[in-house]
Amino acid sequence: MKNEIRFFLNEKEVVYTGSATARLLDVLRNEFELTGVKCGCKEGECGACCVLLNDQLVNSCMVAMGFVDGGIVVTIEGYRKTNQFRVLDKAFATTAAVQCGYCIPGMILAAESILSRNPHPTAETIREGISGNLCRCTGYNAIVKAIEIAANEGEGLW
Repeated sequence: MKNEIRFFLNEKEVVYTGSATARLLDVLRNEFELTGVKCGCKEGECGACCVLLNDQLVNSCMVAMGFVDGGIVVTIEGYRKTNQFRVLDKAFATTAAVQCGYCIPGMILAAESILSRNPHPTAETIREGISGNLCRCTGYNAIVKAIEIAANEGEGLW
């Protein structure tokens, strides 16, 4: 008998019938073809695989599918349809916070997580909030500035 794991993925109810021990990262990429979720380290250290699970930022490489049952998962593909994404996208472009782009899906979702908890974070709070997301190209100053701009420009969204 196969496991049946039901959850909401980017606002759509889906069913996964594979192993409950499979990693959410692999299922998102291989079963649902959501490639904005990147496989960087497989150890929960780089943040490239970040998604929102029940409104919490998680490293999908560290989450077993059994844990997702009944939950709500948002990837960058789903998040990009929101007004919050449009504000963050513009802010990241304004500050040139995107170079290679590999870390950006996870970084954007980390920014959402920060701003949803604190709509007016300090630079220190932002740095702490993105500390689980590694960027090898841009560095962090432009990313921090982008999140500060988004907090101001998106007044009332978070």
